[in-house]
Formats: sequence, C-alpha cells, structure tokens
Amino acid sequence: MDFAVGHRVEQGVTVVKISGEIDVFTSPRLREALLEIIDDGGVHLVVDLGEVTFLDSTGLGVLVGVYHRLRARDGSMSFMGVNDRVRRVFHVTQLTKIFVLHNSLDEAIAAHESAAH
Repeated sequence: MDFAVGHRVEQGVTVVKISGEIDVFTSPRLREALLEIIDDGGVHLVVDLGEVTFLDSTGLGVLVGVYHRLRARDGSMSFMGVNDRVRRVFHVTQLTKIFVLHNSLDEAIAAHESAAH
C-alpha cells in the first residue's frame, strides 16, 4: 500500500486519514502534510490510523512534535482506527499517557465536544 495523507472536516474536527507505512522514509511527508493542515486552521485533529500498516520511532517523533505544536495553539490531537500492531507501539512507548486512542470517529468527536464544554 502506498503512503498517503488526506483530510476532511467533520463536526468541528479535522479528520486526517493516513495509509501505508509511517517510517523514516515517509515521516517527512507526514510532517509536511500535518503542518500544512495546522497552518490552514486545523487545530483539533482526529488521526485515522486504520490503514497504517507500520509505525516506527521516526513517525512517532513526528506525531509528538505535531501534538506539541497543536497544544501551543490550544489544539488537540487524538487517534482512531488503530490496529493491534500500531496500538502495541503506542503502549510500549507509553504514548497512551498523552494520546487518546478512540475506537471510532463518533467516539472521537463526542470526546472532543465534551472536552470543548
């Protein structure tokens, strides 16, 4: 599967869909795409990792960096559709302490709406 990043806005959040492998080769493209989304006004991101087949430390570094940039703008970032392999990476690195992994888009939007109030 080729690496791709797309996004759309739904109910006040920007849903970012990533597919393929997030690694040392694709991380620069991911960083560029996410920073462009933020520069265009997307500050509340739900990242769909349902079609991500691999995630390495370089990719995690991009996600953490983007998270800090969003926090500086009073933004947020959460994840959905995380498969078992990628979920294990989040748990092993203890990033589940800062990132919320949702089971569905509806769950992610509901959590964002409740945090906003």
